[in-house]
Amino acid sequence: MELDISQYAWLIPLFPLLAFLVLIAIGRQAKETGAYISILAAAASFILAVLVFMERLGDPVDNYLWTKVQWLHVGELALGFGFEITNLNALMLVIVTLVGLLVNIYSKGYMQEDERKAVFFSYISLFTFSMLGLVISPNLLQLYIFWELVGVCSFLLIGFWYYKPEAKAAAKKAFIVTRIGDVGLLLAILLLFWYMPGNALDFASIHSAFANHPDIAPGMITLIAILIFVGAVGKSGQFPLHVWLPDAMEGPTPISALIHAATMVAAGVYLVARTFDIFRASPDALLVVAIVGAFTAIFAATIGTAQNDIKRVLAYSTVSQLGYMMMALGIGTWASYTAGIFHLFTHAFFKALLFLGAGSVIHAVRTQNIHEMGGLAGKMKITTWTFAIGALALAGIIPLSGFWSKDVILAEAYHSNQLLFWIGLVAAFFTALYMSRLFFLVFTGPSKVKHEVKESPASMTFPMIVLAVLAVIAGFVFVPQLNPWLGNWLAPEAMDESMNWLVVILSNLAALLGIGLGWVIYGKGSLSREIISQRAPWLYNLVSHKYYIDELYRWIIIRPLQAIGRLFNAVDHWIIDGLVRLVAGSVVSLGKLGTRVQNGQIQTYGLVTLLGFVVLVLALVGRRFIDLG
Repeated sequence: MELDISQYAWLIPLFPLLAFLVLIAIGRQAKETGAYISILAAAASFILAVLVFMERLGDPVDNYLWTKVQWLHVGELALGFGFEITNLNALMLVIVTLVGLLVNIYSKGYMQEDERKAVFFSYISLFTFSMLGLVISPNLLQLYIFWELVGVCSFLLIGFWYYKPEAKAAAKKAFIVTRIGDVGLLLAILLLFWYMPGNALDFASIHSAFANHPDIAPGMITLIAILIFVGAVGKSGQFPLHVWLPDAMEGPTPISALIHAATMVAAGVYLVARTFDIFRASPDALLVVAIVGAFTAIFAATIGTAQNDIKRVLAYSTVSQLGYMMMALGIGTWASYTAGIFHLFTHAFFKALLFLGAGSVIHAVRTQNIHEMGGLAGKMKITTWTFAIGALALAGIIPLSGFWSKDVILAEAYHSNQLLFWIGLVAAFFTALYMSRLFFLVFTGPSKVKHEVKESPASMTFPMIVLAVLAVIAGFVFVPQLNPWLGNWLAPEAMDESMNWLVVILSNLAALLGIGLGWVIYGKGSLSREIISQRAPWLYNLVSHKYYIDELYRWIIIRPLQAIGRLFNAVDHWIIDGLVRLVAGSVVSLGKLGTRVQNGQIQTYGLVTLLGFVVLVLALVGRRFIDLG
């Protein structure tokens, strides 16, 4: 009897959950042991994820669904708790577990001197469990629970160094902003529960209901799809809810790699892909997704050209690349769907590599300001070469992985919407420009570091080497004409892909032009670095201040809400509490008056008795006069 590995897929998230529970039980005493427990759990999950993935290769395999745990009963509806394995989430399991494993190994060296490293590894394990649980959820309600748990874990990890005011503020900002998107997803789930046949929320029923002429009104389908997208916008940092993601850089760098490469931000793209049938049933919703994705791609790419924090440059790069993925999904064809997931796949490797490389640099030079670095190429050769590979992959230089995935997106945009294509091409130019600026300022030129710089330990460089290899070869899983395997494996329809040589030439020219301009300005120094700030200071200020979006939110949303909050607080304090205090004060005063009368002195009692008698006589006499009158 052939062994069905998919039936054991529930163990994939279980391993990191057990690691979390063990580390919480041991506490800070775990120290070095904590790292090994977390690494072993991540390795076990990765091995099982690879086995599940390999089982689904080759001939088409039916999705594996297990929901025998009866979770909720609402009327006649019985909602099961379980897991589902499809080609899409089998690929996601490999991405999440591989990057998670490498980040765990890297963190052992990076967090070596941190007193709370055992707590750190427990948080990573819980975060990994949450993301893996989200990926294999068979229905939207179970996905939503893990979706929220991912948000909680991101709050803990971004604010891990809680004694830093910036980290605390960034954690709160991430939690609040992503909650805004989560409200949209919750409303979408409620509407689906109301309109779906049999109130079903499982993905199989959603596919059946929306793939073939759904009975739901087109306007309601559009509303549901857009509300789902609002949830994805929050998690994946799309405009206008992108503001939390760059601030998340206040967390430890390994967490930046994990959040920005394969887990939290990928959850938004995965959600849209998982519910793609709903979006395909609404052309208007697809248009919204495509427009928001395209705008986010070029918006964040321009901001990245003027940032001076090495991690924030990469953060805006992540926002931009997520915009590419959303733009691809918004085009609405199965080929563009494959292109978006393909870019998610390749991006996970080269972006994790870049963040880990940035962490290696920060670990060595003790600053995040790229203008305080320089000359690291001769002192940190492994970091330099691996970072260069990641930067070239992100820029989309052939034949690295980023080229293949970005080129497929641009080719689909070229066939479907020329405006989206040109926006994507311009964003590709800016991507190459800010990455060349980053590389030349950090690794070339004279060194501005005042202390001795050494290469990072093997526990940090080994994951970078592995990711560098993947950044080179990962793109070959989907090469149009030569190897279109991934497209045919992911999409329900066969892909008829061919190379668009015009797109190939234009995309590489855009990347080379960006790199060349970066070299002329920041490498060779033929053009002044202040050419924009001197000739168009308003433009430089606009971009360097991130288009003043945070300031705009502060004045339009935060300040008015704070004023309303202060008003309500005043009403609560002076009116509501004031009335309560008035009643309480009156009773207390009356009680104090009673205590003065009941003081134990017979003279007082006699006087009170006499006064009472006089009052009684006056009352009787007064009543008598009234009767006579």
